[in-house]
Amino acid sequence: MSATAGLRIARLRDLALVPAILGMMVVGWIVSPAFLHWTNLQNVLQQQSEVSLLVLAEALVLLCGRMDLSLESTFGLAPGIAAWLVLAPGVAHGLGLLPGGWSVPVTLAVGVLIGVVNALFIIRFGLNGFIVTLGMLIVLRGLLTGVSGGQTFFNLPPSMIYLGNAVWLGLPASIWICLILYALAIVVTGYTRFGRALYAIGGNPDAARAAGIRVDRVLWTTLAVAGLLAALGGLLLTGRLASVAAAQGNGAIFTVFAAAVIGGVALSGGRGTIFGAFTGILLLYLIQNVLTLGGVPAQWIGALNGAIILIALIISRITSGQAQN
Repeated sequence: MSATAGLRIARLRDLALVPAILGMMVVGWIVSPAFLHWTNLQNVLQQQSEVSLLVLAEALVLLCGRMDLSLESTFGLAPGIAAWLVLAPGVAHGLGLLPGGWSVPVTLAVGVLIGVVNALFIIRFGLNGFIVTLGMLIVLRGLLTGVSGGQTFFNLPPSMIYLGNAVWLGLPASIWICLILYALAIVVTGYTRFGRALYAIGGNPDAARAAGIRVDRVLWTTLAVAGLLAALGGLLLTGRLASVAAAQGNGAIFTVFAAAVIGGVALSGGRGTIFGAFTGILLLYLIQNVLTLGGVPAQWIGALNGAIILIALIISRITSGQAQN
């Protein structure tokens, strides 16, 4: 089967979650009539948009056959470092080294830097990506706890909370940002040379290299972009909550992988699409919202995410005939 034909099949599989999403909306209406109220749906979309950028970042990394566990820590550390540098001394452990207007570029720069460091260890030194990013997850989480003193950064500058609070054309800015970035990623992965390179590297990196694809350059770019997206997602959450908690992002990676897997993105690389990843995270948040409205304890919601991953892996095995390692 050609790569183009495989991509067409993947796109058809993506649509499989659309009926599930519609069905979940019907279930939600049955559980609570408030589910279909615009305010509730808008809240779901806004909360989902922040973690959706983590899913987008992970999906890009997975497509090229790699894995980045450190994204959840980047989600918290990037805005945490910015807050630490711009807040006045004596305010939530702030240093006051930079003016408030630098908070956004610093946040994004930290995300890119983390992605570049990951790429340095994985590509330049040839270390195992899973172990590298697991170690980075722990290091970054410790750094956030250290710079914040285990407390929450507050009294953030207006520039840092703007994107999480702004409303554009009647919708929260975070929703627009999420939709625009997903649309851009769909175009890039489905219709550009860079996108075809991602799938080729994920399918067989040696064959991709033999075909003239600059594998290392693509991987460096992908990991840096993933760090940038994770930092932006953390910035959106920071703006909505007007704070950066010492535990921001902790545990998010489980939801991210659940969304990617049920959206059809292969953990082994080379299969799946960005649209599928988007429907995966949307379905997860709809399920969580329905369970919350139905009075189900949060602990059971976490257990459900794990069960969804296992079920999705089984379904993927049955439908594709290949195990996802």
